[in-house]
Amino acid sequence: MIADAHPAGIVLREKDLTSQEYSALARQAKAICDKSKTQLILHNFADAASELGADGIHLPLTKLRKLSDNQRRDFRIIGTSCHSIEDALEAMKLGCTYIFAGHIFETDCKPGLKGRGLDFLKEVCEISEIPVYGIGGISPGNFGSVISAGAAGACVMSGFMRCADAADYINLFTE
Repeated sequence: MIADAHPAGIVLREKDLTSQEYSALARQAKAICDKSKTQLILHNFADAASELGADGIHLPLTKLRKLSDNQRRDFRIIGTSCHSIEDALEAMKLGCTYIFAGHIFETDCKPGLKGRGLDFLKEVCEISEIPVYGIGGISPGNFGSVISAGAAGACVMSGFMRCADAADYINLFTE
C-alpha cells in the first residue's frame, strides 16, 4: 500500500466520481492515511474535504478562484496545478501553499501532448514564492533533473500503478 510506504503526501484525485462517491472514497483514504501518518490532500471537492476535516485541498484554478475566504480557512494546505507562468502567479495571489507545475515530460496520462520541459519548470520555480512540484512523466531516472530545475519535489502516479512494492519504488528516488 502506498500510504504505508510514507510518501511526502497523497493527492486523492478521482475526477469521474460524484461528490457523494468521492466523499465515501475520501473517508476510507483518510482513515488509511491517518493510520500511517501520511499527509492526504483531497482534490476537486472542497465541501467534501471540509466535511471530512481534511487539512489539504488541491483544486483546479477554475474552482480555486471561486473558493470563498471562509472555505479557505478550512485548509492549512491549498494547491493547484499550473501550466503557465501566469497560472503560477495567480495561484500565489489566491493563497496557494504549493503548486504542481506540468506536465514536464511526456506521459501516458496525456497521450500525444509534448511535455513543457525542464526550462518551463525552472521558470516557474524562479518566480514562485511557494514550493513547486514537477508533475508529468516523472521517474527515478529524471527526478534529479526536476530537483536541479529548482523543484521542491515531484508527483508520481504511473510508477506507483506499475510497481510491485511502493516502498522500494520510493527508495529509487533517493538513491
